[in-house]
Amino acid sequence: MSAMKRRYSASDVALAQFERAIAHMDLDEDLVAYLETPKRELIVHFPVYMDDGRMKMFTGYRVHHSTVRGPTKGGIRYHPDVNLDEVRALAMWMTWKNALMNLPYGGAKGGVAVDPNQLSRNELRRLTRRFANDISLLISPEGDIPAPDVGTNPQVMAWIMDTYSVAHGYTTPAVVTGKPLSIGGSLGRAEATGIGVTITATAMMKKLDMKPEDTRVAVQGFGNVGSVAAHKMWEHGCKIVAVSDVNGGVYNANGLDIPGLLAHVAETGTVIDFPGSDRIDNRETLTAPCDVLIPAALEGQIDERVAPDIRARLIAEGANGPCTMEGERILLDKGVRFVPDILCNAGGVTVSYFEWVQGLQSFFWAEGEVLERLTRLMAEAFEHVWRASQDKNIDMRTAAYTIAIQRVVDAVEARGIYP
Repeated sequence: MSAMKRRYSASDVALAQFERAIAHMDLDEDLVAYLETPKRELIVHFPVYMDDGRMKMFTGYRVHHSTVRGPTKGGIRYHPDVNLDEVRALAMWMTWKNALMNLPYGGAKGGVAVDPNQLSRNELRRLTRRFANDISLLISPEGDIPAPDVGTNPQVMAWIMDTYSVAHGYTTPAVVTGKPLSIGGSLGRAEATGIGVTITATAMMKKLDMKPEDTRVAVQGFGNVGSVAAHKMWEHGCKIVAVSDVNGGVYNANGLDIPGLLAHVAETGTVIDFPGSDRIDNRETLTAPCDVLIPAALEGQIDERVAPDIRARLIAEGANGPCTMEGERILLDKGVRFVPDILCNAGGVTVSYFEWVQGLQSFFWAEGEVLERLTRLMAEAFEHVWRASQDKNIDMRTAAYTIAIQRVVDAVEARGIYP
């Protein structure tokens, strides 16, 4: 979902955020060049037979940003706008996200330039299996573990796992995460990102003395992340006043009935025409009268044209890179507070880590254990970032980056540079 035609480079945003953080660190110039450069980038062009017998060419990507702290971890997205620049930025963000959560991973990302909604199930299966085959020289349980992202889901992960397993002659559950429970997925994984958004958003609300019953929330994007975050924030007592999806948005100043909205979406496939709401567009969702804004769609949604009209006190970034540097600068100058993406939406990769561990051990945890561990790690990471922000008098994003970058630096210095 795009509020407007993209006018920026995702890599430029990722690098600008990195550079803003290292301005508060004492790092060698050569080390900085090493940290900001991806380790490897793979581009594949591959054919897929459509249901009508035609063969169509597609382009896919897999980028490893860093392998210093462990195997790379990051999602695979299917979206028409996927390109190397975007995947490169997302891989860098995954490096910092994994390091911030202190997970034993480096950062990766992948994707295919395709609209999955335009493919039949059989076409999607053939595309996924061919793409999985073509990136199989990079993925493995010990080297690079994909997961779902925008436009992909547990079924896509199941096809990737099966393709890899058939090629190797034995079932390998730990090669991907976000799988169906029937083949080694983890309880709690599907909701993990949205739950993590809620954990960190409510933690920040407490720091700002924002009481849930007095807090209005707007959510851009009502997919796996936004819908869960909206429901959990509603359960905390917040009033969800605006929600949008790819088709548009709905608004009710008195609060939307979120369980009813979830049922409406399950029946119709969209939030549009939900009874008791007014129709709004995507931009109006971002600028709706609210206290907390949760952008949970794609990157670059809040730029210098949207930011001046945003009325939220707090932005909890459910999406990766939802703010451009210009947009964020305007919001920081207005006194808006952030829970940055590498902290806010890290619940998904955290439970992906739990799933990977369970798969390697063939020993699975109860859902309560998964959620207890997730809550503890997210709360600890939030407090660490909050303290760094207060101690250094810097914004939360810069604080999060300094923590994450330092952990990667420590690993580089411990391992050394080969040869």
